[in-house]
Amino acid sequence: MEEKFNIEKMKKLVEDMSKSSTIEYEELPNLDLFLSQVIDFLNDKFQNENYTKNIVQNYIKGCVISKPEDGKKKGYTKEHVAQLLLLSYMRPVLTTEEIKKVFNLAFNEINDRSDDIISWEQAYKVFADVQKNYFENVFNEQYLSNNKLQEIIKGFKLDEKNEERILVFLVVMNLVAQASVIKNIAKKIIDEYEEN
Repeated sequence: MEEKFNIEKMKKLVEDMSKSSTIEYEELPNLDLFLSQVIDFLNDKFQNENYTKNIVQNYIKGCVISKPEDGKKKGYTKEHVAQLLLLSYMRPVLTTEEIKKVFNLAFNEINDRSDDIISWEQAYKVFADVQKNYFENVFNEQYLSNNKLQEIIKGFKLDEKNEERILVFLVVMNLVAQASVIKNIAKKIIDEYEEN
């Protein structure tokens, strides 16, 4: 008999995702890389994306991320990889222009390291820590707790065969609702800060 799809099974999925999704700063490539190596790294990490040289070069031309080291073919550093990873996580939530505004808050002129308020290493480590913490606690949220969902499902008075389907539906809809709220809050904060 196949195991029921339940909160514990979902927690295991999230735990597995967490292990493969969060890359510690220390795990990023330490060597200077060719652009093709950076592209391979990103496409391996974000399998649903299709990074190309043009995409990365457009982010550089648009001053969203910093230029590679002057005159070096292997001019992409650990810092560039961190920038591109952060950008990759932000892409589904923010527009390119919004990402640029967010980066400018901490790094001012993107190609001038001397005016950075914090380092890319610090920014990346904070993001990775928050992401890891969220993965660990996603099912501790009030509406995603096993007890709360079981109460809701019992209130629907469903056939047992439909309870599992509705559990999955409710979890996905809850996560979409959270993502939508968080996305809207992030956009509003960026807009409000720009107005001030």
